[in-house]
Amino acid sequence: MLFIGITGGVGAGKTAILNYIRDQYKSRILVADEIAHDQMEPGTSCYQTLANMFQTEDIFLPEGGFDRLKLARVIFSDEEKRNRLNAIVHPAVHAYVMEQVEKERTSGQIDVLILEAALLIEAGYADVCDEIWYIYTSKENRMKRLMESRGYTKEKTESIMASQLSEDEFRRHCAVVIDNNGSHEESFLQIDQALLARGITK
Repeated sequence: MLFIGITGGVGAGKTAILNYIRDQYKSRILVADEIAHDQMEPGTSCYQTLANMFQTEDIFLPEGGFDRLKLARVIFSDEEKRNRLNAIVHPAVHAYVMEQVEKERTSGQIDVLILEAALLIEAGYADVCDEIWYIYTSKENRMKRLMESRGYTKEKTESIMASQLSEDEFRRHCAVVIDNNGSHEESFLQIDQALLARGITK
């Protein structure tokens, strides 16, 4: 089994790539953001730790659990609080991911396990993945997509992009670069060729 980390800037079109691999190959897709949300649900040790940490904040739903919009406002307006939350959530996500890698390697049921994370490199996954793949889309195309699909302003889009790694830094860490500036078919062909070179077929 090949364990691949997939990353790329916001608006790079990673979702379409992941959906293609999920549909066409014996694979499993892990999405770090979704795992983080699960780790923060009531009943988890992660949730209890965070609830104690933020007990004075107005971020809780009446039925329990976090109001994610309010929580986002709190942590993105206070770097110290964001760092404290990340120090709890990131290790929990990492532990879950490594459990799943071990489980899938042992079961032998899939050919490729994908982990998608915007902060894949920053979070140290380059050290545990077999390979890191970079989904490359030009800044102009990413801005256009985000403004059209998510309704972001030009300023918001530029602000998000400025907080992410540079293209050079992404490329420095990645074994494979998928150029996602053209059609889906062109991108999917690159995926097929890269996986075939690693002995993985549909």
